[in-house]
Amino acid sequence: MKQKIGIVGIIVSDRKKNASLVNKILSEHSEIIIGRMGIPQKELDTGFISLFVEGDTDKIGSLTGKLGSIKGVTVKSLLIPINKEET
Repeated sequence: MKQKIGIVGIIVSDRKKNASLVNKILSEHSEIIIGRMGIPQKELDTGFISLFVEGDTDKIGSLTGKLGSIKGVTVKSLLIPINKEET
């Protein structure tokens, strides 16, 4: 399967309730996450997470699908194919 790189944007509403589940899913998919930045909005009980990912569409889709199935979590991704030259 072709490898892709991309950015995944996550908005977590009701952080107090959802943060531990979101972090569990991110940990389960750590092999495809090459960078992560999180910004809490404590007064709104909301968090913003940006991920930089590399993997095949099945692995990235598993991550975004599991996150998107959580009530109060919104996920959007932007992916592009990469060519890994064989040596």
